[in-house]
Amino acid sequence: MLAVGLTGGIGAGKSTVADLLVGHGAKLVDADLIAREVVEPGGPAYQPLIDRFGPGIVDDQGRIDRPRVAELAFGHPDALADLNAITHPAIGAEMIARKDRYADTEEIVVLDIPLLRPVHRQLLGLAAVVVVDAPTEVALERLVGLRGMDRADAEARIGSQADRASRLSGADLVIDNAGDHDHLTAQVERVWAVLVDLRRADA
Repeated sequence: MLAVGLTGGIGAGKSTVADLLVGHGAKLVDADLIAREVVEPGGPAYQPLIDRFGPGIVDDQGRIDRPRVAELAFGHPDALADLNAITHPAIGAEMIARKDRYADTEEIVVLDIPLLRPVHRQLLGLAAVVVVDAPTEVALERLVGLRGMDRADAEARIGSQADRASRLSGADLVIDNAGDHDHLTAQVERVWAVLVDLRRADA
């Protein structure tokens, strides 16, 4: 198995790249999907979140109201630190468990992690980190034009993330997503070929 980290800023097109890599044969472990699962009733973060933020975060169906939790946490450093302390270990443990299902295979496993940090390389045993990159203005226009986000909200979300230079500094491979879909497809094919070579060398 070859474990590969995939990251990129909001609006860069990371999810599209993940889908294209799956199309080439990669196995995907999605941190965002797992983040939603661990707060479901019975999940490892469900009751700890209620204990920390109160029963007001539970909706009529008995599920965690994630936007309500975000409202309580973001912009409040102590609350955000508590949220991360509850959810991040649960997400990390599940990502490791899902990756390890392929431990004795020759699969290329892509771990899609929006906030990938240097510590993840060792924690998850990543052989390479792929960064999907797009200029800030391009990402902003996608968020507003394609996702229908308010421009001020989109700017705030981009501004709250790691800057492009920091993200790129941790990259082994960069996928430039400033162009059209054909350009992106070619970029992904190039990166996939490199990953296949890495897997062979690692075998």
